[in-house]
Amino acid sequence: MMPTTATMAQTRDLDLVIRHVLAGLGHGIHAGRERGAGVEFSEYRAYAPGDEWRRVDWKLLARADRYFIREAERDSHVAVWLWLDATASMAEPSREINGIDKLWFARTVLACVAAIAQRQGDAFGLVVCSGDKVDFTPAARGPRQLQRVLAQLNKAQPLGRLPAGEVLKAHLHFARSPAVMFVASDFLDWPSPLSEALQRLRRMHHDVRLLTLRTQAEVDASFRAGAAYRDPERSGGLHRLSGADRASYREQSRAHFDAVAQACRQSDIVHSVACIEQPVVEVLRGWLRAAGARRAASR
Repeated sequence: MMPTTATMAQTRDLDLVIRHVLAGLGHGIHAGRERGAGVEFSEYRAYAPGDEWRRVDWKLLARADRYFIREAERDSHVAVWLWLDATASMAEPSREINGIDKLWFARTVLACVAAIAQRQGDAFGLVVCSGDKVDFTPAARGPRQLQRVLAQLNKAQPLGRLPAGEVLKAHLHFARSPAVMFVASDFLDWPSPLSEALQRLRRMHHDVRLLTLRTQAEVDASFRAGAAYRDPERSGGLHRLSGADRASYREQSRAHFDAVAQACRQSDIVHSVACIEQPVVEVLRGWLRAAGARRAASR
């Protein structure tokens, strides 16, 4: 039985969480085994006359008693870059599931993408935005690189604000080669230095894929009435959310995230949205399929 998000949140062992999540993806999604696949996935399809026998999945044949062909994109020399927003707002916890917050969810999803890239033989690296600065792990291949990236993900703490635009721009030197960017954030700041950097990368023809993370309480405005809140990334006093404030909060929140989605469409950036209370497997599958759909439509 697949562990729940609440169960997985009880362990700090990212290796264990990765194994559970990737096992839960099932046979419907396949990670390509050739180098440079760029973490592309697609579903199996039935065998048709003329297909190469080497592409038949023999293990699936044993289970299903039918021939299926693995379909996977093949891009040469594409590096995978994981971007983690570890600013203070990512410490926002779930009000429904103890032990998880936005940062835990973002860290977990990106760790799974790193593991998939490693299995495919892709080069992959990590960018962590936290405390007004950027921590950069250069791209490399192999199991040791996976352990380096997982260690950096585990170390990330929700601190401060996003780095300034000049700081981010100075770290875009890796973008000289074709790259796929998997970026996990709450994108409460938009436009921001991060959004401008990502749009710049897209204009440079890199493949940019965003995952916006929210809590169910943020979506529903189901915060406890009268509770006090302080913006963790800006100076200021306490704010109290009354029942009368909820409609205004919902309207402003909807307008903000509609603007994020529109900006992504205009920049041809893949944009997925998830609540951290959702199963990690479900969110990962949806994010990867959204990216694959954009790739298929562009051909």
